[in-house]
Amino acid sequence: MLEKQVLYTKTDEKVIERLIDEAAVAVNHMVLPKGTGLPDHVANAPVYMIIARGQITLQLDEQEAHTYEAGHVILIPYKTQMRVNNTGDAVTELFVVKAPGPRSLA
Repeated sequence: MLEKQVLYTKTDEKVIERLIDEAAVAVNHMVLPKGTGLPDHVANAPVYMIIARGQITLQLDEQEAHTYEAGHVILIPYKTQMRVNNTGDAVTELFVVKAPGPRSLA
């Protein structure tokens, strides 16, 4: 079999999991219940957030926060300060694609 299968957790509980970690691309899967988020951090690669379920509120650098719902793909530049939170009433699920992967930028 040439293809590789990568499974992600199907849950409503908080989960942050690395699915792929290669030089060319990194893919993370996240589930954020209401009121949860990620620690503030700086993007370690160009980031593409794919909102699959729910919504996130995203504050980048010093700009005001913006809220994005399922169906949005958000492109975030390398080295941008990020604050990511689920401020909605539903569980949020998203996939984060980093291309190139952080390992190639270190």
